Amino acid sequence: MSGFRRGVRLGIDVGRARVGVARCDPDGLLATPVETVPRDDHSIARVLALAEEHAAFEVLVGLPLNLKGEETASTLDAREFAEALAAASALPIRLVDERLSTVSAHAALRDSGRSQRSSRSIVDQVAAVVLLQQALDVEKSTDRPAGTPIPQEPA
Repeated sequence: MSGFRRGVRLGIDVGRARVGVARCDPDGLLATPVETVPRDDHSIARVLALAEEHAAFEVLVGLPLNLKGEETASTLDAREFAEALAAASALPIRLVDERLSTVSAHAALRDSGRSQRSSRSIVDQVAAVVLLQQALDVEKSTDRPAGTPIPQEPA
């Protein structure tokens, strides 16, 4: 575990109506849900406020590729959201493959006895937890950060 970078990270699941936010502890042991942010003109500012509130050193945004690894309209939407975060902040923003996080989140909620309707408000947070936990596990097993960084403009 020598290459694992210590510190809090936020995981972001970008949806058309809502943005799920999760965080991990400084040792990267456990990802936990934080908040579901409405998707509107204030989403970027709210996510960055949460990053500051939780003293995150990095934000991981889920990149929803299809099962063949191809980009979709949702992929473009998530990429644009990540680029807007990067443009508005000095924090490192990374895109991580989250191909099955929403599917896994729905399955976990279903297994816990929640209906699809009663899960709607938290499924985005759970998907953010899943993608963040996967990214932490990848970094721990490879000694390299998960995903690809979004280039940032020099200040």
